[in-house]
Amino acid sequence: MSEERDVSVGFMGCGMMASALMGGLVSEKLVKDPSFIACSDVYKPSVEKAASKGYSATECNENVCINAKDAVVIAVKPDVVKDVCNDIRKVDSNALIISIAAGVTLETLEGLLPGRRVVRVMPNTPCLVGEAASGYAMGKLCINNDRKIVQKLLGAVGVAKEIKEVLLNAVTGLSGSGPAYVYQFIEALADGGVRSGLPRAVAMELAAQTVKGAAEMVLKTGEHPGKLKDNVTSPGGTTIAGVEALEKGGFRASTISAVTAATKRSMQLGGISEEDIRHKYNL
Repeated sequence: MSEERDVSVGFMGCGMMASALMGGLVSEKLVKDPSFIACSDVYKPSVEKAASKGYSATECNENVCINAKDAVVIAVKPDVVKDVCNDIRKVDSNALIISIAAGVTLETLEGLLPGRRVVRVMPNTPCLVGEAASGYAMGKLCINNDRKIVQKLLGAVGVAKEIKEVLLNAVTGLSGSGPAYVYQFIEALADGGVRSGLPRAVAMELAAQTVKGAAEMVLKTGEHPGKLKDNVTSPGGTTIAGVEALEKGGFRASTISAVTAATKRSMQLGGISEEDIRHKYNL
């Protein structure tokens, strides 16, 4: 893939995650124009919505494969992956196949697409604002340039970490589903502000900015979150009173349980048996 030209990429599926990725690629100027991105979906309203945003939208998967020279992203629900792969095989192409279908293993993908280079990715929706946290695992046939393609696509919309495939379920539970947990926390923070007398709009903005600022402190200082918490927790002060209330409510344990529950569900979607989940992974 040339560094001088725009990336040529197609998406099979125009749902929330695909839309977030496409929007991120455009906003980060990885492509100059939305029409450079081909996408398909069997659901006509999704195709129409994508077309209204300027994407080259169609109901035909083969058209996406014909137009996407660098990579084709499988962005459909797990139970549709087999049908999508059947369409991919109909087109003679050297494009890298990138799957963001939750729980579908590299072994399954490579079995459905013999001879094709496949990457399995778990992104998250903040890629729409250039702040994704993605994990990916390379397939057996991938070459070094494929890693560069993945990094270029995902790195342009956030952070992308290559990991062992066995850990992708944990990525799903943490960063894949994690934004939903954070949104709930922001909403709860704002509710607390309203309960204490702040106007709703002010409380919501302060809550969101507080979470954003705290996250930036962790990332930019490199300090452990516990240390940063201690830095603002004075003896007998307001913060320790709030921390105590969170601990009494099981905040930490509930958050851990949320990640492990989502991880377990990802494994179930990938066909890992309940017995293996219980004994091998201790979830």
